[in-house]
Amino acid sequence: MKAMQFEVDGPMTWAEVADVEPAAGEVVLEIAATAVNRADLMQRAGKYPSPAGESGVLGLECSGTIVELGSGVEGWAVGDQVCALLAGGGYAERVAVPATQLLPLPAGVPLTEAAALPEAVCTVWSAMRDLPEPEAGELALVHGGSGGVGTMAIQMLRALGWRVATTASARHRELCASLGAEIVIDYRSEDFVEVVRGATEGKGAGFVLDVIGADYLDRNVDALSFDSTLTVIAAQGGTRAEIDLLRLMQRRVTLRAMTLRARPRTGGRGSKAEVVRQVREHVWPLFAEGQVRPVIGATMPLSDAERAHELMGSPEAPGGKLLLVR
Repeated sequence: MKAMQFEVDGPMTWAEVADVEPAAGEVVLEIAATAVNRADLMQRAGKYPSPAGESGVLGLECSGTIVELGSGVEGWAVGDQVCALLAGGGYAERVAVPATQLLPLPAGVPLTEAAALPEAVCTVWSAMRDLPEPEAGELALVHGGSGGVGTMAIQMLRALGWRVATTASARHRELCASLGAEIVIDYRSEDFVEVVRGATEGKGAGFVLDVIGADYLDRNVDALSFDSTLTVIAAQGGTRAEIDLLRLMQRRVTLRAMTLRARPRTGGRGSKAEVVRQVREHVWPLFAEGQVRPVIGATMPLSDAERAHELMGSPEAPGGKLLLVR
């Protein structure tokens, strides 16, 4: 089979590699499409290696057709069309994946577009599943609202009853608004703390979903209300910052940080298997109801993965997911 190979900071090449075989509890998928995530760019730069024992091929999600079952797999059959959460391996013709990380195609979502869903949906669900139900009119702030995670977070929070504010560039204002963001803040020219407090009569946001990290930590706390939650899921603005714990204590702020890729495959509430199970139960019905949809910014051939990475890392990056189709 073929897969996309790379050297750190070097070019990517479509090359022959060993065929994948399913271990016990795994299936092999013939990949139809995968999606570009910022984690792929980080891994290619040598800053985000794949977890031990997982594929070193790029690609954290895919859609495709089951072509082989490993021993002990139940509930799935050869020929089933699915999408899957991966720890790696999506930039290839085939991938072996635990059956517990498979999802059926959501209602109304074509096979190719389903590749845009697993990583973003599972990430957002992990970040928000423990939140209390919002009070009437309570505001959530999503940073990076035009990205793959951001576009999904806006929709899912809206579906669960939150008002949503988001930061984005001016050129993505209409996209974010069309997904349900009541307030779109131009992060280049507006102060999101001031906008959020103005929109909540000084109270602040009940939840902040952050992809920036260190650079936004203090300001995120300023934007929060009492008894609120800040969840950090990426660190595009650095990983080290100081925080005044007394401020958190006085305002009863819950500060959380998490990743998805490094979670164990199985083993309880924090595992990928449990996250995927909950997504199927709680989020997949939202697609059937029309409350959530995939947001595809661009579609390119997998053979053009290098060009796709250049686009993702540029100021012209499209809103939503960038798909790579075989």
